[in-house]
Amino acid sequence: MEFTEIYCNNCKKTLGRYNIRYFSDAKIAELIKSEYAEHHREGHEISISRVVKRP
Repeated sequence: MEFTEIYCNNCKKTLGRYNIRYFSDAKIAELIKSEYAEHHREGHEISISRVVKRP
């Protein structure tokens, strides 16, 4: 399974993992704007990466 992982470099924690099958890049961008806007406003650096998880 492939996931898109949203990670905060300042807090050193994963904010969320979203399955690529159900969440497109546009949906991920919308989530970041709405759900993680506070992190961005506080000056935190958010990174997005693709993670492949093998069963």
